[in-house]
Amino acid sequence: MLIAIIVILGLSLLILGHEAGHFFAAKLFGLKVEEFGFGFPPRIFARKKGDTEYSVNWLPFGGFVKIGGERGEFEMLDADGARNAKDGTTAAPRPPVDESRLLYAQPAWKKSVIMLAGVFMNFILGWLFLSLTLMIGAPQALLVSGIQAGSPAAAVGIAPGDIVKGFTSAQSFIDFVDAHKGEPTAVAVVRSGKEIDFTVTPRIVVPQGQGAIGVALSETGAPGESFFPALRDGLVNAAVIFWLILAAFGALIGQLFTHATLLQGVVGPVGIFGIAEETGKIGLVYLLQLLGVISVNLAVVNLIPFPALDGGRFAMSLVEKIKGSALPYKVEAWVNGLGFALLILLMVLLTVRDIGGMI
Repeated sequence: MLIAIIVILGLSLLILGHEAGHFFAAKLFGLKVEEFGFGFPPRIFARKKGDTEYSVNWLPFGGFVKIGGERGEFEMLDADGARNAKDGTTAAPRPPVDESRLLYAQPAWKKSVIMLAGVFMNFILGWLFLSLTLMIGAPQALLVSGIQAGSPAAAVGIAPGDIVKGFTSAQSFIDFVDAHKGEPTAVAVVRSGKEIDFTVTPRIVVPQGQGAIGVALSETGAPGESFFPALRDGLVNAAVIFWLILAAFGALIGQLFTHATLLQGVVGPVGIFGIAEETGKIGLVYLLQLLGVISVNLAVVNLIPFPALDGGRFAMSLVEKIKGSALPYKVEAWVNGLGFALLILLMVLLTVRDIGGMI
């Protein structure tokens, strides 16, 4: 239960950090920020400071920011007024407001900076999480990375991902197993935070290219680094992960368009939560590392020039710059609405597949 709470808080921090990027960029340019929310409604309480309302809400899954003029409210008022005039009714007076502080009235470059600030923050958070794991270091452990079919280890149920208890080097475990060939031998592993005891009999006659009990081993863990080397190496790791994820998304999009199927290994919100929870059971440092990777992943996802994502809104700002005028609000609303619907559909499909894999 504690690990699940830590995972929820960690993932929420990544989303909140993304929204904070938009918030600080908007404030930097002097725009009106109507609300910055911690979590999602229903609301617990709110306090107003200046012209911004800071709210705390019941659903602790990230947060949100409402920037004045973000959704074209005043264009909509003008349209309503025009319709009312045609009907012979009196249009509601336009509320007095300083339009220079509204998002829709900003030049394309300012909109672009505000839109991409969330991507920037996710990359920074990813970098910091990865650097923190390098500073902490990972405890040394001996990991079962593979099981050979028909081997003694496979027969008793030892599985890939198990951590061999009592050993940190592969050679010391190999020497232990070889010293007990032909004898029932106790081997303890840690799986999902629980210790499991096995009794396995190492083979006297070992097939070529295999071990006495038939496991592939990996030594994990590393000593902690000092502050500045960890920041440097964390930045390099974040950049490498960024490009790897970008390439993976290219493959995903190609698979969707050419075969109309989702790549195996791609997971949705339920799958991400499950992976994070299992990682947390191995150790906190591994969970921090995973959160760093997820944060960089969020930066890549939001950078994709797809409607409703930050990258899509950035692309619209470029179109405005080239066009020399703002896009009609209805066009922008329809494009973002369609993009959002497609993203929701993708999330639903991934979630259904995640849940189906658990049953």
